[in-house]
Amino acid sequence: MTTSYIRPGGIWRDVPPSFRERVQDVLDAFPRRIAEYERMLTDSAIWHGRLDGIGPLTTNQALSLGVTGPMLRATGLAFDYRKARPYSGYDQYDFDIPTATTGDCYGRYLVRLEEMRQSLRIIDQASKNLPNGPVWTADRKMALPPRQELDTSMEAVIHHFKLNTEGFTPPMGEVYECVEGPRGELGYYLVSDGSAHPYRLHIRTPSFVNLQATDTLARGQLISDLVVIVGSVDIVLGDALSGSVLCNA
Repeated sequence: MTTSYIRPGGIWRDVPPSFRERVQDVLDAFPRRIAEYERMLTDSAIWHGRLDGIGPLTTNQALSLGVTGPMLRATGLAFDYRKARPYSGYDQYDFDIPTATTGDCYGRYLVRLEEMRQSLRIIDQASKNLPNGPVWTADRKMALPPRQELDTSMEAVIHHFKLNTEGFTPPMGEVYECVEGPRGELGYYLVSDGSAHPYRLHIRTPSFVNLQATDTLARGQLISDLVVIVGSVDIVLGDALSGSVLCNA
């Protein structure tokens, strides 16, 4: 999905007719792939030798560093915002929080492997319960007018132009909201002065925060282990860079 598909008030358009069928194709095929990955790696002596005891992290260390996501759950703490503070209907889905106990690279591998299975459970439930109805808010202060209105209504054209050029104005105040991203807590802190532009914006990305644990993970390890350690942190460079962004008006 592109960055413009999900937008304030809903989504750009409904899913295409073939969407459910294509999703079901993935649900049918992917479990066999996961089983294949597990047969190749989980009990492999080479895999164990490369990951066991490499880059260990305790729960207390993870919490003190602000580490979240699979890295935190690999230490044994079953924390997931989708369970702890449900959003987007996650409280309606039946899924488990994968954990490990070793806190090392192998533990992080086990957590991510099981997370793929849990993701399939969530997708299956969501696909079977897709509701009918509108996919965008009817609030004209936030929603663009329907395309067909632009051909017959000057007011709709003006409204479309003003929303795209000026945006909408949230009330004054501040807010922090976060979700459980694939790598951990992804949050946005916003301060509004009542205008269409944020007075202050800070993005809390998991890659940026989790990456600071590298020093702790690498203590006492070999230089060659850094490849495995950074791989187990699973950073996205753009995510790490945007986590350092702080915007002020």
